[in-house]
Amino acid sequence: MGNYFIILMIFLIIIANVIGFIVFKKEKNLYSAALIILLLAGVFGGLGIALTLFINDAFAIFYGLNLAGYLLINSLIVFLLAILVTIIKKLSSIF
Repeated sequence: MGNYFIILMIFLIIIANVIGFIVFKKEKNLYSAALIILLLAGVFGGLGIALTLFINDAFAIFYGLNLAGYLLINSLIVFLLAILVTIIKKLSSIF
């Protein structure tokens, strides 16, 4: 059962990143993509908790919180990349 949860966690992280990428391509804004991934952290974390409670796992809440934590870190990385890209664009327009 543990392998199932790890595969599901990887799948949900990939889905969140793909949705963030689609939002980025549509709006051309990295900040909105980071915000979408941040919001999906809560949604997928809650989904993970609900799914594991449905399966009757004793430590269900820890799985959902772990998934939400990984997505929060992922969102932070995208946000820092957005800041870096903004700084590079500002510096390239100055020089």
